[in-house]
This record gives sequence, C-alpha cells and structure tokens, in this order.
Amino acid sequence: MAIIRIALLPLLAGLSAPGIAQTALADDLAPTDMLATASPAVTDSIPIDGPKPAAAAQPHAAAASNDRDTLTGDWGGLRPRLAADGIAFRADYVSEAFTVASGGLRKGTAYTQQIRASVDLDMDRIAGWRGGTFHLTINDRRGHGISSDFVGNRLPIQEAYGGQFTKLSELSYEQDFGHGAVNMRIGYFAMGNDLGGISAGCNFVNAAFCAHPLSMSGDSSWYNYPNARWGAAFRIRARDNLFVRTGIYQVNPALGLEKNAFRPFAGHTSGVILPIEIEYTPGQRPGDHALPGSYKLGFYYDTADAARTSRTGTGTVSGRMGYYFLMSQTILREGTGKRGLAVIGAYTVNPRVAAQITRWYMAGLIQTGTFTGRDSDTVGLGLVHAVLNPRLREAYAEINNPMSGMDALPQGETAIELSYGLQLTPWLILRPDVQYIVEPGAFSYAARKDAVAVGGQVKMQF
Repeated sequence: MAIIRIALLPLLAGLSAPGIAQTALADDLAPTDMLATASPAVTDSIPIDGPKPAAAAQPHAAAASNDRDTLTGDWGGLRPRLAADGIAFRADYVSEAFTVASGGLRKGTAYTQQIRASVDLDMDRIAGWRGGTFHLTINDRRGHGISSDFVGNRLPIQEAYGGQFTKLSELSYEQDFGHGAVNMRIGYFAMGNDLGGISAGCNFVNAAFCAHPLSMSGDSSWYNYPNARWGAAFRIRARDNLFVRTGIYQVNPALGLEKNAFRPFAGHTSGVILPIEIEYTPGQRPGDHALPGSYKLGFYYDTADAARTSRTGTGTVSGRMGYYFLMSQTILREGTGKRGLAVIGAYTVNPRVAAQITRWYMAGLIQTGTFTGRDSDTVGLGLVHAVLNPRLREAYAEINNPMSGMDALPQGETAIELSYGLQLTPWLILRPDVQYIVEPGAFSYAARKDAVAVGGQVKMQF
C-alpha cells in the first residue's frame, strides 16, 4: 500500500495544480527524439520509430471532455484556433517513485518528476514560409534518484532523473525541402531528438530502455534530452522506407551545468560530433502488407580530446567513436486495431581506448492490448546488459590490488524490468513497475547485493 500511495502522489499533485503548463521526458537520462514529434495524446501503443510530422502540423482537435487528448482540453476552443494559426502549445508531466526492497546500498524510497513546456510555430501558417517550424522548449526536473542515492548502479532506474533544475532544452528552426524529402534542423537542441533512439523503449521506465543506449553518452560527448547543444541535423528520405540522418553537433560540457541553464553561449567548443544513421522502415507505407518495423544502423565520431583508458590511467586520445544497431519490429498483430506483440533490441560497440562501456546489449518484448477491453494497455519485459571496459577493471586492480585480482571484479551490470502501462485516458498513463539489478556495484568496482526496486510512473499530457 505504501508503494501505491507513493505512485499516486504525483498524480494528485498534477490534478491539483491547474496552473502547470509544462512537460516531461528523459535524457540519457533520455529522449528523446519524441520532443518535437510527439502527438498530443499520451499513448503506450507500440510506437515504431521513423519520420513523423512536426508537432506544429498536428493541431489539437476539439473533443468531448470524456475522450479529450489532453488534461486541459481545447481551452474553450482557443487551442485549436491557435493551432490553425500556426501556434501549437504542448506540455507534459512525468513522475517516478521507487522503493528499494532489497540489495543495493540501502533500503529507501525516492521520487523524481519532470515538467516540460513547448511551443511550436508553423511558419507556413504564420508567415508563408512553407515547411518551416520554430521550436522552443523549457524543461524542469525535481526530486531524488533511487539509483544514485540508494542502489549505486549505472543503469538509472528512473528515466526522468538527472539535471534537477529548470533549463532551456530547445531553441531551433526546422525546415522541410522537397515535400519532406529533406529535413533540416538548426539551433540549440538535444542530439538525441533526431538520432539513436528507440521510442518503443519508453514503454519501460529504466533509462537504459528509454530511449537511447547509455553507452553513447557514457563513451563520448553524445548526450540526450534535456541537455541541448548547438548543432545542425539533416534527414534525407532516400526512399519511402529508407532514411539517412546526419549532422554536426557542438561538444561543450559547460552547457550541462546548472549555472548555464539559460546561457546557451556559455563555455567553449572543445570539438564536434559527426554521426550518420541509416534507417529502414518496412511495413509503414500506405498499402504495405508487412508488419511495421524500424532498423537503424549508426556510427559517430567525437573529435574532442578524452582520457585514455589504460592500466596507468594517464594520457589522452584525440577522438572517440561508436557503432550501434537498433531495431523495433511488430511480430504479431491481433485484428486491425492496436493489439499486437513487438520486439525491440539494441547492440552497441565502443573501442576500449577511451570507453567506459565497450558492449551494450538490450532486448525486450512489448504487448499492446492485454485484457478484454484494454486495447491500449501495454505489458513489457526487457533486459539490458552493459559491459564495463576491461581496461578500467585492470587499472583498478593494478592500483587497489584486490585479493582475487581483476577476476573478482564484476564485468558489467544487468537490468531486468517488468512494466505494465495502464492507459486510463488518452492523456494519462499509470505504470506499475518492478526492476531487478544484477551486479549494481560493477561500475564502482564494488561487490554489492543484487537490488530489487518496486514503484511506478505517471505520465500526463496537458
């Protein structure tokens, strides 16, 4: 009952605060690529990655109060009128409360929340600039981390924890060319908005699933929402089901500091990240008979200097790189609705020369449509394993000389998660969740009991 009360606290707080007009997600701590492309409704139906229209082109339609897409409705007709004029407001809220039932550092409970507010300006409707959209997003996070404070593990149990302050998360301009054949985004935004994500992974709570492999941000200067940097992103539609994404992004660690939350020109550029990603999306064109899927193959190169991983712990490298493969695929479909079963997966490779995580493995099953009449509910079972760079283990053993040598140190960390997404309304999801963390002390070179964390997540769209 204590866990149920904890999970309902953020819901009650949200319903009692009508003045809230902000939003939520995760960063590498998450997502996320959903920021500029999410539909007004919160949904746990199996999302398939792929190009989506800009949010400004999706006005909120007026709806009856019992089936509206957002908590605050259409604002007496004002919201759809503004959207028709090219001004779309979006706001959402995520909260996550968990208790450590056993293992980890110590027992305890932690609550974190995120509120995000965005406005998208459709410049075609406002000024006649066909295919142009301005994006502005402010993000706020508060609370405490169950992984950082009670478990001591690397794979964050709460995807909405990290950077617990208010910050500017996007100020960018997006432009379509050739009826969407080429899309360009320039400005100040999160690299992960456009690359390296599996949106279906956000049917889970752990940041290792939602929605980017943490090896990307742990092994380079890649970082995700809500952390922004200056950059230019390009998406090219080579065919109806084949897309190429690339760009150039600033490396500037100072932008992640709280004192620079609204200072996008603070610090200095120490390098750039150059990524390229190819995505194949079968079954997503009108008339396709194949089950929908998404397959992404990517590579990135970070030009900034970084510490070399070695037994001596000294020296630098002048660049880092990484490779990744991501997929989501519907494998069973029940009827013509949303009910069905999907599989997701990820595999990443990072050279030992400067990486914290050299291999990353993720797999999950997501069923949409559970019990009779619950066509939008989801149940997900997933597993992530992160391999600690053997060179780091060697360096630690060399310095600290553990009794059994390097072989006594954990080789990596594993997270197993079981999650149920209860779609109460189009704008509200409650997600009871349990996670089992194997070797939670691996990235601290510590022997620590496997941890069990029980809790839940609330998602609301305003």
